[in-house]
Amino acid sequence: MSSIVQRIRDYLQSPKGRENVEKVKTKARDPHNQQRLRRLMDQWRGHRTHR
Repeated sequence: MSSIVQRIRDYLQSPKGRENVEKVKTKARDPHNQQRLRRLMDQWRGHRTHR
């Protein structure tokens, strides 16, 4: 059985994996999503949220 890392690599190199990577890159460029991620990371780190 392949390791989890190898299975992830195989998926990312598949057509469906590449398509999903492109979707994530597109969403990551959106300023609204960047702000939501910053808030989530601040909460996770125990910092106060900025609103």
